[in-house]
Amino acid sequence: MTDVRTDDHRPRKRVFIRTYGCQMNVYDSDRMADVLRPLGYGLAASADDADLVVLNTCHIREHASEKVYSELGRLRDAKSERRAAGGDLTIAVAGCVAQAEGEEIVKRQPAVDIVVGPQAYHRLPELLAEAERKAAIGRAGKRLPGAGVLDTDFPADSKFDHLPAPQGIRAGSAFLSIQEGCDKFCTFCVVPYTRGAEYSRPAAAVLAEARQLAAAGAVELTLLGQNVNAYHGEAADAAGAWSLARLVRAIADIAGIARIRYTTSHPRDMDDDLVAAHGSVPQLMPYLHLPVQSGSDRILEAMNRRHGRDLFLRLVDRLRAARPDLALSSDFIVGFPGETDADFDDTMRLVAEVGFAQAYSFKYSRRPGTPGAALDGQVPEAVKSARLAALQALLGQQARAFNESKAGLTVPVLFAETGRKPGQVVGKTPWLQSVHADGPERLIGRIVETRLVTGHANSLTGEIVTRSLEAAA
Repeated sequence: MTDVRTDDHRPRKRVFIRTYGCQMNVYDSDRMADVLRPLGYGLAASADDADLVVLNTCHIREHASEKVYSELGRLRDAKSERRAAGGDLTIAVAGCVAQAEGEEIVKRQPAVDIVVGPQAYHRLPELLAEAERKAAIGRAGKRLPGAGVLDTDFPADSKFDHLPAPQGIRAGSAFLSIQEGCDKFCTFCVVPYTRGAEYSRPAAAVLAEARQLAAAGAVELTLLGQNVNAYHGEAADAAGAWSLARLVRAIADIAGIARIRYTTSHPRDMDDDLVAAHGSVPQLMPYLHLPVQSGSDRILEAMNRRHGRDLFLRLVDRLRAARPDLALSSDFIVGFPGETDADFDDTMRLVAEVGFAQAYSFKYSRRPGTPGAALDGQVPEAVKSARLAALQALLGQQARAFNESKAGLTVPVLFAETGRKPGQVVGKTPWLQSVHADGPERLIGRIVETRLVTGHANSLTGEIVTRSLEAAA
């Protein structure tokens, strides 16, 4: 994303946004930057260069809050130093920790000026104005009614009704949020409490934004949602409500869009039409992140996942029948309350049977306010650690084997950034594998035919085949 610039080509102010967590948070950080742009805020490279620092937080993992407070302690000190030198620093906490612990943040860290939940980012200009008013009163030595400006309400309408159009893309790729919130209420998850009920953006609004992103140079769109395949956009015509599959097909018809991805999905919402789309829509990439969490029916029931082991395995079979080269990714939690050795063995057997190209695995962490935190049978930390190590070893073997299986193929790679070595670029295959290859920086943002030479644990070495781009001035 480019910096905000004023008429004299210099940003009047700088904002640094530190993003924690998932792609939804990355998307939200970009949109906060869009909201701040008309106020004259450009992007700072670090907190040291910023007038405003926003911590866009994630509340999924244990100790997430303490990491935020640790960072806030450093920012408090920086703010004190800035004020001693005659300047100032505005500190904002956004995201799911802000939503879950807003009043506690204001109480524990008075240096925080703004606490804003995920549904209120469009109100940042108003919140900044209020924070600046309070800061001015404070500098004048007057008594404040309280520290910080807090907005963690769930409004009746959607934030998408108020946010400005997206202003930039990253190297040919862009996130497009189509759905928020979740109604599944898994017993380990805070999303229904921090992001609210499921909401699907109208299809017309999604398609309009997709066209804007394509016109700005996006060749790859990743459709985002906490439960993205539950998308049910309101009817825009006589054909009825929009499903994710129908939306994917409509986006595939937009000129310039060569790649479509979506995340994160739920097994219960993977309907027949969406499975079929994986085989019939060339732009829909052969990669799917489909969280299963456990291979034990008993644990899945305790998690309130609303699917069992057999449903997941049958779904995998159907998907691979539709798209034989589909790469599967998943999420796993080990050490959920009550998990026995036999339950964990069921998970290991499921992983061995399916074979994953990549996966994210975690030890269960108690999240305050979730039903799982109050369950009996909390698993000892040492047991969780041992199980996680065993699971990650198996998943790592599968990821390496998947990468090695692609060696020798020539595939289109979307290059996204420069590599660690001079003259090196890094991109993604259709299966979302990282590829590093020797090539000029001007290839960034382009899809280039690349021969995959060697597979490694987490990436592949490639060799660019399309030389016409290299020859271009």
